[in-house]
Formats: sequence, structure tokens, C-alpha cells
Amino acid sequence: MPEGFTLTLIAVLGLAVAFDYINGFHDTANAIATSVSTRALKPGYAIGMSAVANFIGALTGTAVAHTVGAGLIDTRVESQSVIAAALVGAIIWNLITWRLGIPSSSSHALIGGLLGAALISAGFGSWQLDGVINKVLVPLVGSPIIGFTLGLLFMALLFNVFRRAHPGRLNAVFRRLQVLSAAYMAFSHGSNDAQKTMGIMTLALVTAGVIPTFDVPLWVILLAASAISLGTAAGGWRIIRTMGTKVVKLDPVHGFAAETTAASVIFGASHFGMPVSTTHVISSAIMGVGSSDRLRTVNWSVARSIVTAWIFTIPASGFTAAVAYLILNPILG
Repeated sequence: MPEGFTLTLIAVLGLAVAFDYINGFHDTANAIATSVSTRALKPGYAIGMSAVANFIGALTGTAVAHTVGAGLIDTRVESQSVIAAALVGAIIWNLITWRLGIPSSSSHALIGGLLGAALISAGFGSWQLDGVINKVLVPLVGSPIIGFTLGLLFMALLFNVFRRAHPGRLNAVFRRLQVLSAAYMAFSHGSNDAQKTMGIMTLALVTAGVIPTFDVPLWVILLAASAISLGTAAGGWRIIRTMGTKVVKLDPVHGFAAETTAASVIFGASHFGMPVSTTHVISSAIMGVGSSDRLRTVNWSVARSIVTAWIFTIPASGFTAAVAYLILNPILG
């Protein structure tokens, strides 16, 4: 066994890999639901493309990893018990929402789990409020608004530019372009979501004393990238159906606009180290492009259930992580 790698640390890293894998199949819909629903890509090809693009995107930086691993809770309360409980809370919430076919945020499930476990371990003082407010709460509220607004505006622009085009030919063109927008969306998803697991794994290594400072090792980057891409390859069909068909009926031009908008917002957030919810952004972008026709074209009852899941994700995963901490702490110490 490598020096410093205890059984506890290995168990925590295993939980992190499991979360990353589940994140992949839970969020497959974020990248491919619109391209599958518009028949731009066959499901098998779409999932394979998404897995590769997720892997490549995960290699583009570590700014988000630093925010998650070193910018949310006080380093004095970091322990293997807190990290393990955070991962358990996030995994349980992800599996519940996947089973119900509800697109929820894996990112905020992990953040909620981390905050909940730290809270039960050391109280509110364990939270780094600047990081929680500026890097979590502000993007939590702002990214869906930006996604909806930009999706609506981009769709209106496309309609104006191509208003005289034949609908059949227009759909044929955008069906081909959607292959690129779906790849861009998957790439941006990897650039943000995989880094969250990198941050948690690096935090575990620092806490165990295996590495002296919070610098993400290359093997952690490759392991997290591999896990999320393998999870993506497994596919999450329940959520794909919700995102692709139940929110709004999409044509290829709508799918292209939603994916391009969401991917741009997510990749920008990754650059600035903001762990945004890819689910929130693509869902709101889909609603935005759907609203460009008429507001009533959006199935608002389904949209409400998605928004409800958004609201409950952080407190629900935080509560679950707090309970997990009470169980795990006597065992892990």
C-alpha cells in the first residue's frame, strides 16, 4: 500500500469515484437529451460521443476543484468522516432523483453534502461564507436565469435570421449542427462536474497528509475524468426522457440553441472556478428556447417539479450527509 494510504482513505476515494460515476449517468441527459429527442443522433452514438467529450473536458483545468475542495469549509474541520458523509449524502440524493426521473444537480448534492457534514461536525462556523455565497449561492440563482434569458434571446435571433428559410431544410441543417452543440455541451459538462470530484479527492489526500498542499495530482484528474465518462457511457434514460420530451417539444434548431447557450454558460463558469449546476443551466436553457415560441409550449407542471428538486437538493443532501456523519464518524474517527 502506498505511503499514507490507509484503508479509510481508500474507502473515501472509492466513494468519490462512485459518486463521479453516478454523476456521469445521472447527468448524461444534460448533454444528449435534446440531440436524441430531435433525432440528430442515435442514442448509442450520442452516449459514446458524450463520454469522450466529458473525458476531454475534464482535463481542461482545476479551478472548480479548488473551489469545492478548499473554498467552502474551514480546513480545521476537514476529516475523512466529513468527506465520506458528504459523498454518501450526495450519492443517495442522486439515486433518489434518478429513480424518479427528476433532473437535479449532482453538483449541489455534493456541495450540500459537504456543508451538511461540516455543520453537524463543527457548526455554522465551519462554513467559509464568502465561498458559499459567491461561488455557490450566487451561481445557483444566477445561472438558471442567465441560461433561460440567453436561450430565449438566441432562439429569437435564430428565428429572425432564418425566418424565410424552408422549415424542412432548416431542420436538416440544424440537425447536423446539433452534433457539434451536443459535443460542446458534453465537453463543458466534463469541464465543470468532473472537477468537483477532483476537489473532494484532493481534499481527502490533504486531510490524510498524503500531499502537503491543495494541488490536484495528475492521477486524480485522470481517475475522475475516467469515472465520469464511464458513468456517462452507462446512460441515464429516465432523466433523458424527462429532459428531451417532457419539458417542451424540441426541433433541431431549439436543441442547437439550448445546447450552445448552456455549454457557453457552463464553460465560462468553469473558467472562473464556479461549480454551477449543469442540470440547472441546460434545463433553464431548454425552457428559454421553448418560451421563444409561446410560453404555453413549455410544460410548466414538469418545469415546476424540476425547480422543486433544485430548491430541495442542497438541504436534502445536507440532511442526509449529516445523518451519515453521525453513523460514520464513530467508525472512521
